[in-house]
Amino acid sequence: MDLQLEGKRALVTGGSKGIGLAVARQLAREGVDLVIAARSQGELDAAAAALAAETGRKVVGIVADTASNDSVKRLVAGAVAALGGLDILVNAAGKPGGQAPPPKLAEITDALFWDDVNVKVMGYLRVAREAAPHMAANGWGRIINISGLAARSTGSTIGSMRNVAVAALTKNLADELGPQGINVTVVHPGLTRTEKTVPLIAAKAAASGKSEAQIEAGMVSNVTIGRLVDAAEVADIVAFLASPRSVAINGDAIACGGGIRGAIHY
Repeated sequence: MDLQLEGKRALVTGGSKGIGLAVARQLAREGVDLVIAARSQGELDAAAAALAAETGRKVVGIVADTASNDSVKRLVAGAVAALGGLDILVNAAGKPGGQAPPPKLAEITDALFWDDVNVKVMGYLRVAREAAPHMAANGWGRIINISGLAARSTGSTIGSMRNVAVAALTKNLADELGPQGINVTVVHPGLTRTEKTVPLIAAKAAASGKSEAQIEAGMVSNVTIGRLVDAAEVADIVAFLASPRSVAINGDAIACGGGIRGAIHY
């Protein structure tokens, strides 16, 4: 299937590693020119150079902090200047999760909550607020928000609240921006294999006395496909949602955790 993405222009936040990097790579392979954003200039430079060499597309790295209004304004202005416009926004910047057990009620501080929500929920809103007018001016755009399956389960109070908020943000933006030709969707990955997975499993194995195979088996015990979903497989879904062919999907959530047993979502 031709995704009709050749020549489109995209901004991917959190684009120097993990799911964001995988998304940027897949979009570039489909013919999209990119700005990737993250907080580390060194990581951005390395990722942009590697993607450009691999795909032949224009890839520019811009340092940004989505927790800052001013930084986001500079980011979007810089992306529009570098690419000559903006068609696609993928919001993937967020605090890393899954590296340690989530805090219990007595351990949740105001700072922990607001720091996480400011980067992911308000950060997504900030970037969308700056990017949407450029898409509306052309009568077409796509905004894809990367959230997570904590929106559908307990276990992390902050994670659940944050991810549900991203879903609510998505639907509100879809209703408002849809008439202007801008579709907005949210993707809920589960545990996903990225560059952090191998050292994370090794650390858990060392701490528990279990083998790495046992640790990974425990991580996927509730996943119906029986393995971790790879970041590249999440990126395939995002690339479709970023394309003109996804016009029938607006405001909805797409889960891509490999199928979690139990709950029915309809």
